[in-house]
Formats: sequence, C-alpha cells, structure tokens
Amino acid sequence: MFRKRPVPDGDDLLARLGSLTARARELAELQRSQVELAIALQRGMLPADMPEVPGFHLAARYAPAYAGLNVGGDWYDAFMLPDGRVGLSIGDVQGHTIDAAAFMGQIRVGLRALASVTSEPGELLARTNELLLSLGTDLFATCTFMRFDPATGTLESARAGHIPCVWATADGRSGVSEDEGGPPLGVQEGMEYPVTRYRLTTGGVFLLLTDGVVEGPSLPVDEGLERVVRLAGIAAVAGMEATSLAAAVIKNAALIGHEDDAAVLVVGHDGRTVQP
Repeated sequence: MFRKRPVPDGDDLLARLGSLTARARELAELQRSQVELAIALQRGMLPADMPEVPGFHLAARYAPAYAGLNVGGDWYDAFMLPDGRVGLSIGDVQGHTIDAAAFMGQIRVGLRALASVTSEPGELLARTNELLLSLGTDLFATCTFMRFDPATGTLESARAGHIPCVWATADGRSGVSEDEGGPPLGVQEGMEYPVTRYRLTTGGVFLLLTDGVVEGPSLPVDEGLERVVRLAGIAAVAGMEATSLAAAVIKNAALIGHEDDAAVLVVGHDGRTVQP
C-alpha cells in the first residue's frame, strides 16, 4: 500500500532552509577568498617600480577581471640587464586560477634569471620554453620579450603566441607590429622564436599588451588593436606621457567590458638627449 511521506512542519522547513543558506554563504565566501588571494598573489608578483632610463619613460598598468575566478594569468616586467639594456616582458598564462597566478610568478622569475645568461630574445624564449616543459605542468603561457637599447632606441622582439605590439611616432604614423612569432611557451619542445628589430624614434611610443586590453564580448581582437593604434597615434602626436597613455589604454579596456585580466607596458621616447 502506498504511504505518503510526512510533510515537514514549519520549524523543520525553516531549519533546512537555514542550513542551505549557510552552505551557500560558505561557498560564496570561499570563492571570494580565492579571488582575493589570486589578486593579492598576482599584484605581489608584479614589479613595484619601472627602471629609470634617461631620455625614455616606462609605464605599466594592470587591471584584474572580477568575473568568477578570472584573475591571475597576466604579467608584465621591466628590468635592467647587465650590459645597460632593458629587458621587457609581457604575457598571459592559460587559465584564471590561483595556480595560474603562481605559474605566472615562476615564468617571470625564470625569464629574469635566464636573461642573466642570455638576453637575446629568441634564445631566451626558447630556454624559457624548455624550462616550463621540465616543470611537468599542464599550464602554458603566451609571451613577448623585448631587449631595449636606450643608446640607439633599438627594440629586439620575440613573440611566443602572444598578440602583437602597437607602435606610434610623433609625426602621426602608427600601427601593429609585424613579426613572425612562435608557439606559446610550455607546449612543445625544440621551438624557435624569430627576432624582429624596431626603432623607437624621438617622441615615439611602443606598447606591449595582453589580450584583455583589446578583446571583449562585444569587440573582436582586431578592432580592439585598432582602437589602441588610434589612441597611441593621438598620444604620440600630442606628446602624452607614458603613464597617461598606459592609464588611457586600461580605461579603454574597461569600456569594452573585458572579461580577462588586462595589462599594458609602455615605452616612450620623451625627446630628451640620451646621456652616453
């Protein structure tokens, strides 16, 4: 004979609802704590200051995304090399978790350490690729590394699966860098990364970006790059400082509704005489 299950009384129902509410609150607090930890880990691993280079200005900005755990993968870095040149790197680790933030830190430290052995961009990325493969992780990263010579304004660039850079000159020309590039870091052994050379002229700017700056739900990456190209061109003609340009680029990223981390690193030639 079919027997009806007893209907819970009001007190029992309220107790169950209270338990479910408490559990939901615990899960929400756990997720928020994970996000806050990832952001803190990310910010703690990014450089606090940019190198001071006579005749040039370096500036960077970073903005985390706050959708779920979409934080932790992007980085930028700028540091002096033993020969007086400047190492510049920017990149994006696959994934948006605390693991991605920690892996980002390993890559940034690895690049700095290997740059003391060889700062040639193509060789440096090749060695970093082998280093990441030796770690045995499933994560990988895109990256651009540049070696900048303040004495000549020369930028030597190698790219590992990363989006291209943006440049602009004081006479109104601007565009997206054209280089061959190679695959992301940590994917396949024995990869080579071609090097392309550029020259930063008086009043010019060069911008290294992550895809969170130029790509969003309503904006394809090509259109996003064009926006930054126009912004860089206006900034170069107007003589805008590197810090102001970096802030404007990150503000533009917020306007497109980016769901990813966003980072920009700007090198600007301010027109002053470079001391030998």
